[in-house]
Amino acid sequence: MSTSRIVVTGIGASSPIGGTAPDSWAALMSGASGTRTLDYDWVAKHDLPVTFAAQAAVRPDTVLERTEAKRLDPSAQFALVAAREAWADAGEPDVEPERLGVDFATGIGGLWTLLDAWDTLKEKGPRRVMPMTVPMLMPNAAAAAVSMHLNARAYARTVASACASSTESIVNAMEHLQLGLADVVIAGGAESAIHPLTMAAFSSMQALSKRNDDPSRASRPYSIDRDGFVMGEGAAALVLEREEDARARGAKIYAAVVGGGITADSYHITAPEPEGLGASRAVRLALEQAGATVDDVTHINAHATSTPTGDIAEYKALLSVFGDRVHEIPVSATKASTGHLLGGTGALEAVFALLALRDRLAPPTINISEQDPAIPLRVSGSAIPLGDGPQLAITNSFGFGGHNAVAAFTTV
Repeated sequence: MSTSRIVVTGIGASSPIGGTAPDSWAALMSGASGTRTLDYDWVAKHDLPVTFAAQAAVRPDTVLERTEAKRLDPSAQFALVAAREAWADAGEPDVEPERLGVDFATGIGGLWTLLDAWDTLKEKGPRRVMPMTVPMLMPNAAAAAVSMHLNARAYARTVASACASSTESIVNAMEHLQLGLADVVIAGGAESAIHPLTMAAFSSMQALSKRNDDPSRASRPYSIDRDGFVMGEGAAALVLEREEDARARGAKIYAAVVGGGITADSYHITAPEPEGLGASRAVRLALEQAGATVDDVTHINAHATSTPTGDIAEYKALLSVFGDRVHEIPVSATKASTGHLLGGTGALEAVFALLALRDRLAPPTINISEQDPAIPLRVSGSAIPLGDGPQLAITNSFGFGGHNAVAAFTTV
């Protein structure tokens, strides 16, 4: 296994607050919210109890060519848009196809394709079901689309571990580079699941906020009156390579990916382990691989979905790792602005962590009217300066099924 440090040389994002990574970052830092009332007939048709979500600021089919968009589910469309941006941002590295890998994740995959095809089958019969239905609905469609577009032949792998998916893919990409499986890897995640079925299902389990009268303030991590998460959609991508290769070609470097921790709660299919045991172990593993201590961490991008139990469990996990120092570390809960992108959320928050290190500013956390006294983390409605000297940020992602994934990034 190589001991080379792995760095990020390109980023891309299509999110509810911006169609690109720079636009998303600018909106995040300005305190914007991507959540709004849904303007679709199916909201009233199905009498949905939740009528809002964080839709992407720019529809992917307006960015892609019509012929390529029609062969991809929206989730894979988002993936391709973000990957293209990241690849261009990295300077389109000159790498042999057999040395270029793809680690691209999703939590659900081609949901719209699957359910639209089911409706077509019921209403019009089997002959009207599109021949491309299976290639469009399969969870690996995003990874396949990215690999074919970039001619990546080293491998194209898909992780589907719910909301931990794309953070896990970033950790995998780092390790795949260290193992020598590729020289350059594009990693990330995508999701497009703002659909009446998922909206109804998440509402039924009491997971979504019900603030229909105030959607832009519905996602409120750490607030004493938080009542659930907000559905989001989009994608984000990172280009990773060995530091010496990046410097040899004169690439700009955002930060280094220095550690990852992946664990399982083995506790409950939807609820987090109450004391955050699996989550805390993932944080410790990430720091251990990074060769870092708790005193080295200067920023945390928290999972912080705005659910009553999830936010508490994550705080307990962080407290068990950092002790009282956790109350000093600048924390950002960026889902307050973007909603929850499910399988794409970890990659988007990794992009935000990288830009936080670049600008030495922890992004604001909006919508906290009264912070829960049981979660006394250092969060703010305005950006928090990170200061001078070396910086180390961690990003947390936790998913249904008890999946925990944490990635650690440092300035270079």
